[in-house]
Amino acid sequence: MSIDDRCGWCVKDPIYIDYHDNEWGVPVHDDKKLFEFLILEGAQAGLSWLTILKRREGYRKAFADFDVEKVARFTEKRIEKILQDTGIIRNNLKVRSAVTNAKAFIKVQEEFGSFDKYIWQFTDGKVIQNKRATLKDIPPRTTESDVMSKDLIKRGFKFVGSTIMYAHMQATGMVNDHVVDCFRHRELRK
Repeated sequence: MSIDDRCGWCVKDPIYIDYHDNEWGVPVHDDKKLFEFLILEGAQAGLSWLTILKRREGYRKAFADFDVEKVARFTEKRIEKILQDTGIIRNNLKVRSAVTNAKAFIKVQEEFGSFDKYIWQFTDGKVIQNKRATLKDIPPRTTESDVMSKDLIKRGFKFVGSTIMYAHMQATGMVNDHVVDCFRHRELRK
């Protein structure tokens, strides 16, 4: 695969290339995976996505393999231990928000039957198929991410601003933001 066949943001690092080629933009309907991306996207705020991808295994260990029920029960002692873990970004607000978000995530699951049903309602249950010619054409947020963010905040979620939620939509395949010349854009349109 040639560099020219991929989105330009991923071509400088093997971790990015693997993530781009195998995960980014693939529709996710599994609640555990959706919770994982919610934690990781929140942790990414203000940092590069590559920084988070390089610490992904650390997040898996620190956050009970993204088991939402376990994370929701984290005690203050457990949070303090996580804040000492060099395998993650040790930001107090971000770590605490993961626990807060786990509790809110469970409430959403109880109300809607799954987080998947809830989150995908913002795109009417379909992938938004964009046709971005260049990376500059990709917006940092959209009307859908604005609405999603407001609703999540109303439900008690933290670190779920519109830009973070648009990145979440891209990561979980709610939108296809691969540029049109990227081989994944074509594959994910099928």
